[in-house]
Amino acid sequence: MHKYFNPGRFVRFIDKTLPYVSVITCVCLVMGLYYALIDSPPDYQQGEYVRIMYIHVPSAWMALFIYSAMAAFSAASLVWKNPLSDMLAKSAAPIGACFAAICLVTGSIWGKPIWGTWWVWDARLTSMLILFFFYIGYIVLSGAYDNPVRSAKSCAILALVGFINVPIVKFSVDWWNTLHQPASILRQGGVSIAPEMMTPLLFMFAGFNMLFIMVLFVRVKCEFLSRKIDNKRLV
Repeated sequence: MHKYFNPGRFVRFIDKTLPYVSVITCVCLVMGLYYALIDSPPDYQQGEYVRIMYIHVPSAWMALFIYSAMAAFSAASLVWKNPLSDMLAKSAAPIGACFAAICLVTGSIWGKPIWGTWWVWDARLTSMLILFFFYIGYIVLSGAYDNPVRSAKSCAILALVGFINVPIVKFSVDWWNTLHQPASILRQGGVSIAPEMMTPLLFMFAGFNMLFIMVLFVRVKCEFLSRKIDNKRLV
C-alpha cells in the first residue's frame, strides 16, 4: 500500500483535483451564507443572534474532525513511518487551530447577548479551549526540531495524547451539568432543530469541509516542495 501513499503521487493528484475542489468550496460556501444570512428565519427566542450558529457550530465540528484526522495520520506515521502521513498531520494542524479559534470567538460573541457573559469556565468551553492549546502545542512542537524524524515522532505522540480530549469535548454537555446547550443534531431521539435552520448548517458544514480539503491540499504541496528543496540542499 505504500506506493499509494507516495508524496509525489499525492501531489500530482492534488494538481489534478484542486481546481474542482476550489469550485465546489465556493459553491457550498455561497449557498450556505445565502441560506444562513438571508433565507433562514430568526429564532423565536434568540432573534437574529441565532445566525452566529451557522459559523460557530460547523467550526466546532471541524475543529473536532480535523484533530481526529490528525490523530489518525499520526498513528499511521508511527506505525508505517510514511512521510505523507506526517505531512498531512502537520499541514492540517494550523487549519484545525483556525477553526477552533473561530469556534471560541464566535461562541463568546454569541454568549454575551444570550448568556449575559463573554466567557464562563463551562465544561464544553473549557475542553474546547484545551483542544485549541493542543493544536498550538502541536504547531510549536513541529517547528522545534531540525531532525524531521524526531519531529514526526514527537508530534505524532502529542496528537495521540491530545485525542483523549476530543470525546470529552463532544460529550461534556452529557457528562456534566453545563451552561452550554446539549446536542441538537447528533443525539438520541433524533434531530431537534428545524429544517429551515438545518439546511444552512449542512451547507456551511459542507463548505467548511471542502475549504479544509482545499487549504490542506495547498499546504501539503508546499510542505512537499519545501522538503524537496531541503533535501537538495543537504545533498
